[in-house]
Amino acid sequence: MREFKRTDRVADQLQKELAVLIQREVKDPRLGMVTVSGVTVSRDLGYADIYVTLLGEQSPERIKENLQVLKRAGGFLRSQIAKRIKLRHVPELRFHFDESVVRGQHLSSLIDEALASDRDRQDDDLSEDNADNEETR
Repeated sequence: MREFKRTDRVADQLQKELAVLIQREVKDPRLGMVTVSGVTVSRDLGYADIYVTLLGEQSPERIKENLQVLKRAGGFLRSQIAKRIKLRHVPELRFHFDESVVRGQHLSSLIDEALASDRDRQDDDLSEDNADNEETR
């Protein structure tokens, strides 16, 4: 087995090209700051699932609107990719919102809250211990 499968190499190349194309070539004012966070390509290279994240507001309506803009631009993006990457067949592009980043941010904030709560509890315990020590003197 080879170390890097062809689908992985194609996915990496697609991710690089799409990141640039979406930023510079898609001129729809409804499109926010989109980041291509990952690409997976089917084994037959027929489909590419593009995972994107949005900077700023991430309401369900905003996410849906951005995905629709990207879907509409899919044919244009595919044709641009065909000019930039030497492939016999450019995969059909399917865009998805990558919730892992949002989930990660949420988990990180929960961890921060738990740590702050523990620190507060320790500080309270220390001040109670100090108060008890003062009374026994």
